[in-house]
Amino acid sequence: METTSFLLLRLAIAISMFGHGLVRLPKLATFSNWMVGSFENSMLPKIIVTPFSYILPIAEFAIGLFLLLGIFTKPSLVAGAIVMLILLFGTSMIENWEAIPSQLIHIAFFALLLHFADYNSWAMDTLIKK
Repeated sequence: METTSFLLLRLAIAISMFGHGLVRLPKLATFSNWMVGSFENSMLPKIIVTPFSYILPIAEFAIGLFLLLGIFTKPSLVAGAIVMLILLFGTSMIENWEAIPSQLIHIAFFALLLHFADYNSWAMDTLIKK
């Protein structure tokens, strides 16, 4: 039963990350312009925000895809948590307090899954180890 629970949680966070990246990739420049505009009045300089705004959708897509497939699961969970921590910091810098609970929930998912990673039996990682 634990392996089924782990799979459901892994797929839930995977779909969220994959979906975020998937819808942003075709409109990468538009997304970047929106993000840079959102940080205009923050302490973060444009020279940091601009590259991150292009990297974020790619990272979300890749992390989501890896987690959907169950490949590189542990590194993907750590990467996902790091991405969310960076987003949490940025969200605080622009005082977008409404977005913080969602980001904290994502971080909790990543931490919980990382803690119970031994239950990740329905994954390509398991097939590769054999």
